[in-house]
Amino acid sequence: MEDTYEETNKDTEVAPALIAVHPTQSSVALAIGSDLRVFNLIGGCAVSLVENSGGSLHKDSIRAIRYGASGKLFVSAGDDKLVKIWSTESWRCISTVCSEKRVTAVAISNDGSYVCFADKFGVVWVVDVEGFDGNQVSANKKAAPMLSHYCSIITSLEFSPDGRFFVSADRDFKIRVNVFPKKPLDGAHEIQSFALGHTEFVSCLAFVCTQEFPQGFLVSGSGDSTVRLWDISSGSLLDTCDIREKAGPLEFKGLEEECCAAVTDLCTIPDSTLVAVAVQSLQGIILLRCDLSAQTLNVAKVVSIKGDTFIPTSLATSVSSGLLWMVTGASNLGDLESPSLARVRVISDLKETSSDVVQQGPTVLEDDEIPGGEKLLEKLQGRVSIDEKVFSTAAEALKTSMSKLLIKKQYSTERREFRKRGRNDKKLKQ
Repeated sequence: MEDTYEETNKDTEVAPALIAVHPTQSSVALAIGSDLRVFNLIGGCAVSLVENSGGSLHKDSIRAIRYGASGKLFVSAGDDKLVKIWSTESWRCISTVCSEKRVTAVAISNDGSYVCFADKFGVVWVVDVEGFDGNQVSANKKAAPMLSHYCSIITSLEFSPDGRFFVSADRDFKIRVNVFPKKPLDGAHEIQSFALGHTEFVSCLAFVCTQEFPQGFLVSGSGDSTVRLWDISSGSLLDTCDIREKAGPLEFKGLEEECCAAVTDLCTIPDSTLVAVAVQSLQGIILLRCDLSAQTLNVAKVVSIKGDTFIPTSLATSVSSGLLWMVTGASNLGDLESPSLARVRVISDLKETSSDVVQQGPTVLEDDEIPGGEKLLEKLQGRVSIDEKVFSTAAEALKTSMSKLLIKKQYSTERREFRKRGRNDKKLKQ
């Protein structure tokens, strides 16, 4: 029975709520289960998505959402093996790409010419979207394989700030840096480096860059409770920040449990050297300061959210604002009245990097202070007011789900042989 657990429970697999913000903060997108919700901050209204085929949008949990650097394109993808490319001008789905396996991560090239996505078997695929017209539906294109992590679940994809490198991270503790080719449809064959050092799954990636360091440095979060700073050109580990060790007496719940301090998301704050970190079981975020000259990472501040059971599942910000958008929630919580729940919070006063400002701020905004106000919350959350206690259930369910998905099971020799025999028996029957 244990060996078939993942297959028999696939339909009830819990998925975290995700959030993304347009580069100019003209819109905010939230994914919860198969539901994609978008709010237009300029017009102050909910967005109606237009699917090119006239059918349903996503049919299963969305696992990745991303705006392009220019803000013209938006991509959503997930367990239904569909990658949907949207125009943010019309919010029309201009192309749908079919994946062979479930999709775990997406990225858009800096010039907006290519959409990359990773599947659960460790293959990264690329689609040419150059010349897509935001007001016209394009023929659905076929993706080409670009690189592979050899049967390891890929958890995160990022382009370097200059667009030269393509970075991928996986469940098996690896970060791989490839030179992004001039003809990516022919494959990415030149490996620049491997960034090795994490002792558990790598959950998220982000780049920190300034005018003095435009090429940027990579930061990564992991299930080993660390955030690490890397030089991707050489793969050198520059610094490690242990969240448990350096953050002090944090408000963790169930700290003694395995993987409860896993880093679940990272978000770099534009025009600063601050990195916002979401951690399992932490009611709030941790702000890290990255000293690019000294190549070090240090805890600048712990921002707690009092009175709420708010443990962020996803973080996002925009180039033009000093706001950090956060969401908590999960889908497929079958024993609750509302099986898919989400709660949005926003933190302000994050643009400056001086010690005084970090100590005085940041500020967790009240609901009526959030851009878009009640209309936004009603659209993205499903309703304005939500009983915060239900998110304790969501947090525990997500912790269990992440552990089953990303922490590799350790089997005894006898158990491994038993599993092999079972697989061979299935092959013989076929």
